Amino acid sequence: MINQETRLYPYSEDYILEINNLLIDYKMKKITLRANNNINLKIRRNSFTAFVGESGSGKTTLAVSFIDALVEPGEVTGGEIVFHSKDGTSVNLSDESADFKRKFRWEKISMVFQGAQSSLNPVMTIYSQFKETYLAHRPQTKDDIIRAKTIEVLNIVNLDALHIMRMYPHELSGGMKQRVMIAFALLLDPELIILDEPTTALDVITQETIFRILKRINEEMGITMVLLTHDIAVVATYADYIAVMYGGEIMEFGSVYDVFAKKHHPYTEGLIRATPSLIGTLDEMRPIEGNPISLVEPCHHCVFAARCEKRFEPCKEGKPNLTKIGKDHYVKCYLFDKEYKRKGEKA
Repeated sequence: MINQETRLYPYSEDYILEINNLLIDYKMKKITLRANNNINLKIRRNSFTAFVGESGSGKTTLAVSFIDALVEPGEVTGGEIVFHSKDGTSVNLSDESADFKRKFRWEKISMVFQGAQSSLNPVMTIYSQFKETYLAHRPQTKDDIIRAKTIEVLNIVNLDALHIMRMYPHELSGGMKQRVMIAFALLLDPELIILDEPTTALDVITQETIFRILKRINEEMGITMVLLTHDIAVVATYADYIAVMYGGEIMEFGSVYDVFAKKHHPYTEGLIRATPSLIGTLDEMRPIEGNPISLVEPCHHCVFAARCEKRFEPCKEGKPNLTKIGKDHYVKCYLFDKEYKRKGEKA
């Protein structure tokens, strides 16, 4: 599967995905919008990792770059996306051809898109759509094999497979359609699944059902999950790791416990403080003041500085480093920047 000219990378047992100095730009006639700026991140194999942040923070752009699904004129303009497959090979996806990435997509990395209704063909039965997808990747497969695999993945998401396969999308509820899309993502046995707001517009009980299914798939099948969401409560309940994004950059990354319970970035504090609590009062909630930063103008300092309650002199002078402050815990803030503190001590 790997191109003969592919540069081979040291294989990692611990990590399934390594993102190094990644840049993603939307180049238009008069302006260039930098959607992701110098992203560095490692995603642990078999983990459930959540990307959180406001709309426009860059989390969806980052995730779809893993499967080469950026909307034009978006493109990766620098850095690496290295995938470590369980077959022992490592490949930089940003170096590969469109044909390679088309085959790689769904077989190694699949995605559950937001809004199941728009992802399903309204004039085809569910089974016909599963069969079409399977044959697009493995054209010589016999019908009985495809049928057996379809039944298997529909059963995994707690659907009556034989009944659902004969139905059309309009005959299914919103929750059933979303579970069908999760089954689609499982069809070709991927190692990593990206979940883009998978429970949008669903009621609370259905949301809970779907996240329990996803967590079970993660734990029992060993499939790595990457969740894109703005729901802090969901992250606290189901995720192992959390990446907090703002202005196209990662502000903080770590285990859910470390990020929620220990020292964290002022933006993370703001997100948590703005989240409703069942035991607190509305008076305790406080929105983050100000407006999100524009990505049109290049930013040469901390992207959160203008809205940060803890900003001080260096925040407007340059970008802080993503600093390790604990095991798998990183913060991009001058309050924790060891290199900045060392310079201060020397001065």
